[in-house]
This record gives sequence, C-alpha cells and structure tokens, in this order.
Amino acid sequence: MTTNAHSSRSLRNHPGAAAVALAAVTVLLAGCSSSDDTSDPLAGDKAAGDTVVVGSNNFAESILIADIYGEALKAKGIKVSYKPNIGSRETTYGLLKNGSITVLPEYNGSLLAYLDAKAEQTSLATVNVAAKAKLDSKLTLLESSPAEDKDSVTVNAATAKKYNLTATSTLADLKDIAPELVLGGSPEFQTRQQGILGLESVYGLKFKSFKALDAGGPLTQAALKKNTVQAADIFTTDPTITKEKFVVLQDPKNLFGFANVTPLVYKSGLSQEGIDALNAVSAKLDTKALLDLDSQVQLESKDPLDVAKAWLKSAGLG
Repeated sequence: MTTNAHSSRSLRNHPGAAAVALAAVTVLLAGCSSSDDTSDPLAGDKAAGDTVVVGSNNFAESILIADIYGEALKAKGIKVSYKPNIGSRETTYGLLKNGSITVLPEYNGSLLAYLDAKAEQTSLATVNVAAKAKLDSKLTLLESSPAEDKDSVTVNAATAKKYNLTATSTLADLKDIAPELVLGGSPEFQTRQQGILGLESVYGLKFKSFKALDAGGPLTQAALKKNTVQAADIFTTDPTITKEKFVVLQDPKNLFGFANVTPLVYKSGLSQEGIDALNAVSAKLDTKALLDLDSQVQLESKDPLDVAKAWLKSAGLG
C-alpha cells in the first residue's frame, strides 16, 4: 500500500534517511512535529525497554496513522518515540524484525502480497490469518480497522475523456489503451505483484512506459495532473482524486486485494495495555473517517499530530 498528497513541510527524521525517503518527501509534511525524536530512523538500535517506537512509511497517511497510534498509546501512559517517514515496506519490515520499530501502520492485504505474492485474498479474516502465518515469528498483526485504503490505477481527467473512461470502467478496459499510456508510481510498484507484475499477469496490461515517482505522493499527483503520466498508482483515500477529477478504475479481479489499516507490532515490545489501546483505535477508524483525516492534512495543510489528537479526543480515545 501506501499514500497520498502532501504539502510543503519539514521532515521529522535525521538527514541520513534521505537516501531512502525519496527526494520528493522533502515536500511532504510542513510543520510535522509529532515527536522531538531526531534519531536516524534507519539506525538499527532497539529502543529502551520502556519505550514503544512507532514508525511510519514514506507517505502522508502512514505518518498520520502513526501519530494516531502513538498518541493513543501516550494516552494510556505509555512512553512513545517516533521514527517517521522511513521508507517503503521493503525497509520498514526489516526494522520491525530487528526490534528497532515496535509499531507500524500496515495494510493487511498489501502486507500479505509482500509476504506471499501468490496468496489468495478472499476475505478480511482469511487475509489476516494468512498474513500472520507468513510473518516473522517475532511479529504479529493486531485487529484490523474497517478503514481501507487500496492501491489503484487512476487516470487523469483528460485521459478519461479521451478514452471514455468513467467510474464504472475497469482495469480490463485499459488492455487496448495501455500501450499508449505512461504509468507512474513508486519505484517498488514496478516489482510488486500488486503493481506492474500483476497488472500484466492478471489483466494483460502493457503500458507504453513506467515513470518512477513516489508512493502516491506529490510527485505522482503532479505528474498525473500535468499529464506527464496518464495513469498512476493513487491510493483510494487520496482526497486529490475528487479535487482533480481523477478517475479510479475498478478492479473486478481483486488484484489489489484487501487493504485494511492494521497495526503491525514487534511482540515483545508492546504490553497488553498497548495492544488494547491500538485495538480500540482499529474499532473506531473507518474509511469515511480516514478520508476526512487525510483531507485535513493534505488539502487543508493541518499538522497531522493535531489532526490525530483531535480525532482521538472525538473518538473517546485521547
């Protein structure tokens, strides 16, 4: 998975992370200050025994949800530090395994596809069972929220008009069109089953070319808006879809599977009280709420920490 529009803001991590966080992330989150932790998020040091380290991937929604998780834990008196905006799953999963991150916002089906590209995704329950079975023994998934945010192939308004694509059009409708389109997305989208590999094997799509940008962030959005790319991997809770009149193509073969927001945790680093706090977040967070929170951060340029705290308070969790 992973998400979304960002406005200009300074990062909360050490400059050493810049090699992993794409150059574009320097415009991710202005005034983003959920933690005074300035340690290198890629450093492999484990946290002190009484500190829960909440990490996030390199897109705005992940940072926002990490703030929600961290502040929910703090509300229970748990000591928290943050390692935000680290990079893609290919990086953060390793940091979880070695215990340098305790909690990370994940998307259950996307995680399963990373762990087992051939795994079938037939229901929320079966996805979670399969993902837990494939996880490193030191890790586990907590309860999934109803909130879902999937990858998608989305076209800009000009492309939709040119090829008569609407909200009811599917990925299969691109088969004859794809050779004329440049597809944009994160570098890892090129090598994932829930990416170019699956688009070709499941839908038979072969695009004119691929332009490596960022994970549904400002580079991807700008390229799609400017028609530098005509189609792109845009996350389904991205508020710019409505703002820019982008058209999300339907996925009837369920290539992009399930993508429910789910805490991934390093087992020995989180107490039962912490587990209960995060499960309480999952019970309250749905897709409508997530879209609203994303809009506040990405369109209204609100600090994600402030947005996280306000939502937790409204949900009775802060």
